[in-house]
Amino acid sequence: MAYALYQIIVILLDVLWWIIIIQAIMSWLIAFNVVNMGNDFVRTVMVALDRMTAPIYNPIRRVMPDLGALDLSPMVVLLAILIIRQAVLPPLFGMV
Repeated sequence: MAYALYQIIVILLDVLWWIIIIQAIMSWLIAFNVVNMGNDFVRTVMVALDRMTAPIYNPIRRVMPDLGALDLSPMVVLLAILIIRQAVLPPLFGMV
């Protein structure tokens, strides 16, 4: 039972990891005008990704200092996911 819960948490963290990576790549493509927000599909994908990640980013953005256009909250979340996966979950579930 504990191993199944461990696997579910790892899968959810992996999905969140890829959502953040895809959102970062999409934002770069939009910033460098490779894709256009005027496209309905691109706008729909970006709005969906933003709605999925905003509840995670907002508390981090409140704590971090304002760096202007540079947003480091995705990097903080990715680092937190890495720490949770490799340092917190294995001892918590006795996988050491």
